[in-house]
Parts: sequence; C-alpha cells; structure tokens
Amino acid sequence: MIKLCVFDFDSTLMDGETIDILADSYGVGDKVRNITHNSTDLDFFEASLQKVSYLKGMSYTKVLEIGKKLPLMNGAYELCEFLKSKNILLIICSGGFYEGINPAMEKLGFNIAFANHLHQKNGLLTGLVSGEIMFLNSKGLMLQKLKKILHLKSEEIMCVGDGFNDIAMFEESGLKIAFCANELLQSKADICINKKDLKEIIKAI
Repeated sequence: MIKLCVFDFDSTLMDGETIDILADSYGVGDKVRNITHNSTDLDFFEASLQKVSYLKGMSYTKVLEIGKKLPLMNGAYELCEFLKSKNILLIICSGGFYEGINPAMEKLGFNIAFANHLHQKNGLLTGLVSGEIMFLNSKGLMLQKLKKILHLKSEEIMCVGDGFNDIAMFEESGLKIAFCANELLQSKADICINKKDLKEIIKAI
C-alpha cells in the first residue's frame, strides 16, 4: 500500500527546466545550457551555483511572475487527483526553486515541498542560491528523514523523476517511476514512462 508519492519538479511535474526558462528571459540561456551540457568536471552543487550566478541582477518580481506561469506537465492534474483519491500524501523534492514550485503546489494541491531559494536583495537576484536540495544525494537524505518522521517503510513510498539527482530518492523508495528519464535512471526504475503525459502513470500503476 503506497502512502507517499515524491515527485521531482523540473521536466516531471513541470514541462521544462525552471533555470533555463529564467535564464532565457534574462538573456543568458545559452550560458546556462552550456554548463548543463559541459558540466562533466562539475558536481551537482557546483553546476547549480554556476547556473544561478548568471541570474545576478535579475528582477525578483520578474522571477515570481515567471514562476506563476510555468507550464505544468500534461496529465499533472489528473495524476495528482488520482493519487489524492487514494489518500496518498504528495510531496515535491526538487533541486529547483520555491519561486516556481510554490505556485504549482497551490494549483495541484500538494502537501509540502523541499527545494531551494533564489537569494534576492533590494528586489534583485544576488546570483546565490540555498536550500534543502543542493547536493546530488540530497533527495535521498530528505527521504530518509521523511520515513522516520512519518513512520513509513520504503515499500510504502513511490517516487517519480527524470534526472541523475533522482537516483538517491529511487534508492529509498519501493516503487520507482522514471518519467521521460535518462538511460541511467531508467535502468534503476520499476516503471519507465517515455510519453510526456503523466496520465500514463495512472495506467501503469
């Protein structure tokens, strides 16, 4: 019996990458994507810091405006309603930003999220970021804590993700779902969904 479902946000619940969308609006999209494509010498933490540094000086009001308009993945509403009808607790665990995740939580009826904050001062981004999901293993560590707090076993947890930093939460979950994911995550999943429609998960489970 699944009691908790943990979702990644970017390219899972949301159709796109928040950092890329913000960077494109600020005219530094190519620089940020270059780090993504050429970050073999950087770990997750270092890459995140470098990407956010390019947003220095961006209007925080603009960030919040963009966050409210991030496109949810096709099928997000239906999947979340289905899981809630089964009394499953919904949580977001993301290396992304609360500025985009908080509006999505309200729309989808999520219970809680663990993510990161873009630091701002005097209404402008400082190029700094901090929060709960700053490292490659952060999602796994957070799930370990949740299991203790909520008195849950691994087999009572399902998770949905697409990227390398989701491997850590896969290791703490009973039902692992890779959604349009990279090959490594798919190799560790129980279910692989390769159509950009979260309703496919309803069919699979």
